[in-house]
Amino acid sequence: MDLFHFKAPPLAALAKAIKNGAVICLANNRTLAELERVTGYPQFRLDAAGRADLLQRYQAHLTVLPSPSADSPALPALPKCRDPDDQMFLELAQYGQADLLISRDNLVLKLARARQRPCPFAILTPDAAMIHLFGVAFTADSGNTPTED
Repeated sequence: MDLFHFKAPPLAALAKAIKNGAVICLANNRTLAELERVTGYPQFRLDAAGRADLLQRYQAHLTVLPSPSADSPALPALPKCRDPDDQMFLELAQYGQADLLISRDNLVLKLARARQRPCPFAILTPDAAMIHLFGVAFTADSGNTPTED
């Protein structure tokens, strides 16, 4: 949401890296359905056309992976997120062999410290991801108001 709805200026380096293919965003049908559901929350103030536009712009920058099939190789167990709606993002990152999962969700971020079943990828806040990827910090209080294109 920071990139495609709020267009947070501190994430400009990430937006540019996604646009030029240096950073790859992953999704699958489940995570796309979750995004569609979340864009309907009142705090985002999106009507049907705004939601459709956001989803279209987001999908233009994605690599959409198929869901694992029954004959897909078994993957190591992941830590369990207390919010079952968030587990799909961990599973997608693992299935897509991601290096990094960027999240603001506190329950997801707690899993970065899981000791018994550590994730095979880093889980970072937007600020930490910007430092990790580009050496620049994102500040959570900048750019978080909806903007027009």
